Amino acid sequence: MADYHEMWKNLNMDLESHDMLCDVLPQLFGQTFLTQENRPDGMDYFNMVVAEVHGGRIQELQSFKKDGGKVIGSFCIYVPEEIVSALGSVLVGLCAGSQFWVPSGEKVLPRNICALIKAGMGAKLSRTCPYFQSSDLIVGENTCDGKKKAWEILSDYAPMYVMDMPNKKSPMGYALWREEINLLVKRIEELTGCSLTFEALLEATERVNAKRTALEHLYDTRKSDPAPISGTDSLLVSQAAFLDDTKRFTSSVEALADECAKRARNGFGVFKKGAPRILITGTPIVVPNWKLHNIIETSGAVIVAEENCTGTRYFEKKVDTEQAKDLDSLLDAIAHRYFDGINCACFAPNNARFEDVARLAEEYHADGVINASLSFCGTYQVEAEKLRGYLDERGIPMLNIETDYTSGDEGQLKTRIEAFIESIENTSCSCSCGCCKD
Repeated sequence: MADYHEMWKNLNMDLESHDMLCDVLPQLFGQTFLTQENRPDGMDYFNMVVAEVHGGRIQELQSFKKDGGKVIGSFCIYVPEEIVSALGSVLVGLCAGSQFWVPSGEKVLPRNICALIKAGMGAKLSRTCPYFQSSDLIVGENTCDGKKKAWEILSDYAPMYVMDMPNKKSPMGYALWREEINLLVKRIEELTGCSLTFEALLEATERVNAKRTALEHLYDTRKSDPAPISGTDSLLVSQAAFLDDTKRFTSSVEALADECAKRARNGFGVFKKGAPRILITGTPIVVPNWKLHNIIETSGAVIVAEENCTGTRYFEKKVDTEQAKDLDSLLDAIAHRYFDGINCACFAPNNARFEDVARLAEEYHADGVINASLSFCGTYQVEAEKLRGYLDERGIPMLNIETDYTSGDEGQLKTRIEAFIESIENTSCSCSCGCCKD
């Protein structure tokens, strides 16, 4: 990686602390990703994305800003990328996936808030996230009480705008959300000095839809047995979607998907045929949080899909542009895509999420589901037992896991995950050799 210290200095970053982070990340990446065997060649691009995640990509964003563009940071997939892009801005995900940032976040937040919120806060307060430092506006949302209150504190350190999420999917809830879309448009118009047009929004929507389609194609290849790509690598691709240039990312994912599809046709996989297949659901898995995927896939199973905000929720539903004839109707279509198509645990009741998990388990031929939530994430933890009951009725085994960004529980997690995998193997075994357990 080139020397970007002058750029980071101009962004008012804490260079000493940031250097410590940059020293740790390559080792973690190497241990997690580069030790895998038979990785698709297309992953070379995503290796580069990680290598330049705080360097070359930030340099691109600074050049974009010099040409008059704006950078908008967010933590949530409810912030419509189509609108941000159509108004001459770039939407980026913000740092929130490492224990490195948690202590700084705990200086202003209680310890009994999830690691994602504390890490996000800490990344800004410590001045070690160039995406925070590059953002002209941060768009938050009240998808949980922890976030809702944290934004009040974060607004003292960065320009904030908060979207109000309804608690219930209903006509009244949609009306609230549709008005929130209008208000977001106005706020970004104020920031950019641009006016939203139908033509610009349609072009941006088609571009974002193309990104979703590319990810869908990649995920489709994971339905094959043996899996042509590891869940760990696929997670990295999904995480890169929040940071990378949209057109370049889309092209790279399409190439990777084509390679994986060819592998699947030829019966070539990164795991042996018949390896236990796991579906992950729960809280978002933000870069560089690769902990759980690494444990699962070094324990003998393959992760075939993720039902979360860094998985299928990000791309499954596309904006229906066919009936959009003007700006209002296109904004309606965008609003419906996010409101109807994303089944976040912030909604109550949330049976649609349970239906999604069961459907995806069938589509991806998953042998079991791991419901993973960050410690103190009440939003997802409260749903865990109801989800278990829903899956039990359909004969789908589930393991519930609560964890954080630290490494202290890795041994315990590995023991539980290995036992879960073994139970799946024993249940699915139908041979006559006497190895099956009752």
